[in-house]
Amino acid sequence: MQIGNREFDFYGNHVYVMGILNVTPDSFSDGGQFNDKDMALAHVETMISQGADIIDIGGESTRPGYEKISVEEETERVTQIIRLVKERFDIPVSIDTYKAPVMDAALQAGADLANDIWGLRYDELFAPEGKDSVWDIGTLAEVVARHGKPVCIMHNRIESQYSNLLEDMKNDLHISLGIAGKAGIPDSQIILDPGVGFGKTYEHNLEVLAHLDEFRVFGLPLLLAASRKSVIGLTLDLPVEEREEGTIVTSVLAVQNRWNMVRVHDVEKNVRAIRMMEKIMGLL
Repeated sequence: MQIGNREFDFYGNHVYVMGILNVTPDSFSDGGQFNDKDMALAHVETMISQGADIIDIGGESTRPGYEKISVEEETERVTQIIRLVKERFDIPVSIDTYKAPVMDAALQAGADLANDIWGLRYDELFAPEGKDSVWDIGTLAEVVARHGKPVCIMHNRIESQYSNLLEDMKNDLHISLGIAGKAGIPDSQIILDPGVGFGKTYEHNLEVLAHLDEFRVFGLPLLLAASRKSVIGLTLDLPVEEREEGTIVTSVLAVQNRWNMVRVHDVEKNVRAIRMMEKIMGLL
């Protein structure tokens, strides 16, 4: 898959690393650390030197109980930093938003990959009665299709109620894929994310991590975004800043299950763990 100026071999045996850059004051893990431009760019430089393959930029926290911000504020945050990153560094950039106007502006600003925590379903779930979209600009899926950029579709639900967790998740993801197809996004431009920490209980998150192999049935690239999530904190009884060992375990799981990418805060440690596990498995 071509993302920006780089070809990602998602059908090989390597797990790529997506480094997280939150330009927000209230992200659950690193809120306020990188919402200054110079600090943000320095962090990007560090992540690149540590082996990041792509940088994921987010302008609104999605932690439990987060405070929503306006489209205008989020747009200003992300477009400014996207342009600066693209000017200074030769690395693909992902934009983490579920808002169609923000996505449109971010892709225009140079973002190479759309990363949607609602799996293209926000419009379907929250649009006013009689309308197809929450936004005047159209649905997020339509915006992504117009730009011709690849998209990461994450599983999410309003409530964490399931008859059969894994089967229900697969059905939900099939709905998302149907939305993508209807909008004109081909399967060759899609990455799937099971959404650890979103619309799931602690027990659900553990079950997802224990059955990563189940999601290979789609035949699409898979991204695991478990870095510092509550499932790690609750298991180890640790605050967010002490969850790196638990995060590394999830990255090793990604290698063992032949996944394609992990989204992490601490790039260096996870790159090292992935490299070691790939060598043990004979994948390097």
